[in-house]
Amino acid sequence: MITGLDHVVVLVRDIGAAKAAYRTLLGRAPAWQNSGEGADRVLFTLANMTIELMAPNGFSVAADRMRALLDDHEGVLASLCFRVADMGRMHRRLDRVALSPDPVAEVESSDAETDAVLHWKRTRAATELTRGVRMFFLELAEERPRSPATDVAPIDALDHVVITTEDSERAAALYGARLGLDLALDRSNQDWGQLMFFRCGDLIVEVVRRPIAGGDSLHDRLWGLSWRVTDIDATRARLIAAGLDVTEVRNGRKPGTRVMTVRTGTCGIQTVLLERSPNPVE
Repeated sequence: MITGLDHVVVLVRDIGAAKAAYRTLLGRAPAWQNSGEGADRVLFTLANMTIELMAPNGFSVAADRMRALLDDHEGVLASLCFRVADMGRMHRRLDRVALSPDPVAEVESSDAETDAVLHWKRTRAATELTRGVRMFFLELAEERPRSPATDVAPIDALDHVVITTEDSERAAALYGARLGLDLALDRSNQDWGQLMFFRCGDLIVEVVRRPIAGGDSLHDRLWGLSWRVTDIDATRARLIAAGLDVTEVRNGRKPGTRVMTVRTGTCGIQTVLLERSPNPVE
């Protein structure tokens, strides 16, 4: 019933600084901007998903909750929102697999720049039942506008979102059996732990187990984002010219991929860029 990852939410302290940072990182302009319900929001929409930057505004209960989640961080990867084709069916499934969904809400948003309006239906699973990862489910009535490129070698799409876990069996049961995502890979290695790839539209929800002494076996954590680019060398050159600290390009674990890490300009979000070979080696 899940057709893809609609968007990820990144909580930030300063919406203006975050907007500028992601405009540089992505090489794209925002697609949607608005304020309300205790928050300012800036959305960048790429080929297969949206990243929503959200900063607390004012002193409401919602704004104070965001500040508490941010703590002393510049930014926090806060939640996942899955795209669904039929909210009624999805809500019934969430209830049937004991994820205690909220009642379905009808939501409207208008863009501050164009006055365009979007409508959607939304529900949220109980966070204590999704191993601490905040999960929303959304059925859009209209498609969001895309973020136009503003520079050479922009980021094209999200390749995968990374979640860390201390209990791979329960995490697999949540994303596979209960949410219905397809387990495409389950691989273990003594050097880097266990990787599980769940297909979600044309991107991957990657669940990683790296056992840590004293780790939390009951709660998983949203860890980072891996963005897809066409020419990683050109994108690297653009980011260096913009003053960002990036690593050298290296071969990825998956054959036919090249990757690099972006160390600054991400609002503190763990960020990797990935280039797929046009003819990947299996």
